[in-house]
Amino acid sequence: MTRAADPHPAHPVADAARPEDPELAARAAELVRDAVLGDLARRVVAECGADVGLVGVPEPLPGSRPGSEGMVLRHWAGTRADLLHDVPVPAGLGLGGRALAERAPSWVPDYRAATTISHHYDAAVAAEDLYAMLTVPLMDGDTVHGVVYASLRAVVPFGDVRISAVGTLAKAATRALAGAAAWSRERPGGKPCEQSCGKPFDKPRTVAPVPPLTPREHEVLRWAATGRTNPEIAARLGLTCNTVTGYLKSAMHKLGVRNRTELALAARESGLVG
Repeated sequence: MTRAADPHPAHPVADAARPEDPELAARAAELVRDAVLGDLARRVVAECGADVGLVGVPEPLPGSRPGSEGMVLRHWAGTRADLLHDVPVPAGLGLGGRALAERAPSWVPDYRAATTISHHYDAAVAAEDLYAMLTVPLMDGDTVHGVVYASLRAVVPFGDVRISAVGTLAKAATRALAGAAAWSRERPGGKPCEQSCGKPFDKPRTVAPVPPLTPREHEVLRWAATGRTNPEIAARLGLTCNTVTGYLKSAMHKLGVRNRTELALAARESGLVG
């Protein structure tokens, strides 16, 4: 199980009483972070139907080049062995490293057979008997607070329901982490200070309105969000695969996403699919 302590509190971290000592505030924020991420790993298993939940925490990796990104798998739930515990993951390696590098969710129905990722961690994945895997970065603006993994011991496509459920948990955890980071960076008196947990708090971002989709784009998007493949959508709607691909690319462009996983999440958030 994860080494984190109790589940994160329901109230926003930023509303809690801030210690006067900045070092104490930073340590308190670190404890909150561990609790939030540990709870996230457990909830991925308990609420999203995953067999294993993992969370990578961004950290400088030994021997890495200055400025290079990486994380360490610090929290886990549902594991049978310890080969995925405290594993360093440079950006770009494996599915989690890919999510860290691309700042985007990604999934594969069979990790060990996937051709779109590196296979540095196959031995550890095989030891856990894992196949299907989804990774979602915990993004607050340009800041990555971690990457959550949802893994299954079966070869199955990730449907829209499970993707949405993991994404919802990831967003809730990110809000708590962003609050904790801001809480520790602000000295009494309201002046920001640099701490190891992140950069100065970013200004709130505005969300651009979503351009309207055509009826066909919406129809194709609705089926894609349920996990259907392009040939399946084409057969159901009486279209060619190239036409379906064109509609999906157009919808992705309008929603500002880069892959089908992001598309499903964005469609849910925008209310385009129920």
